[in-house]
Amino acid sequence: MTKNFAHRGFSGRYPENTMLAFQKAVETGVDGIELDVHLTKDGCPVIIHDETVNRTCGAEGRVGRLTLEELRELDASYLWRGQVGRNTIPTLREYCQMAAELPLVTNIELKTNICEYPGIEEKVLGLIREFRLEDRVIISSFNHYSVLRMRALAPELKYGLLSESWLVGAGKYVSDLGIPCYHPIYGNMTPAHVQELKQYGLEINTFTVNTEEDVRRLAGLGVDAVIGNYPDMAKRVLEQL
Repeated sequence: MTKNFAHRGFSGRYPENTMLAFQKAVETGVDGIELDVHLTKDGCPVIIHDETVNRTCGAEGRVGRLTLEELRELDASYLWRGQVGRNTIPTLREYCQMAAELPLVTNIELKTNICEYPGIEEKVLGLIREFRLEDRVIISSFNHYSVLRMRALAPELKYGLLSESWLVGAGKYVSDLGIPCYHPIYGNMTPAHVQELKQYGLEINTFTVNTEEDVRRLAGLGVDAVIGNYPDMAKRVLEQL
């Protein structure tokens, strides 16, 4: 059965990539949570989507040029101000402490496609091992070199390659690299594309699936997981199917 992953937590109704959004996703009964990781100036893995704090925090500056202390002063629920109280940018450690007690999968996206953040793979791996999450994570990135670097450090983990392009021969490409999962944008999942990926035995976890129609269509095609902003809707539709 197609699994239900919450994209940046329950980001359709709560501030994305905050502990509040993650907790609300858990309450809906999701199979997994997807989140994004950058490194601070002082080398702390933090959970935020953009390379800058401008959009989600109403401030200015690159995540990699700010210290954790400076980031903690910002309100990650800026776009939801007046609705949900103040929410800080969480550290990956905070999230792992929560996830360690839960039977769900965490899809950790390494945000290394614009800023490579040297050493991020080692720091993320250290937290995964500290909280014994090895069998409950999928590591993904648009930077496929970053995925391969981390696999060299920890071949026992599960990995996925992210893509927003109409990659020709995606199944062969991913399979030849020895990666078990492909994470494509949902609009590229035609029957022929899914069939080609499945010929190579790949797990297909597709993003960002936010309508009932698309959940039904993708589940019907046999994708392994839909990653969306409304996990309550996705759960309802998947249960009906």
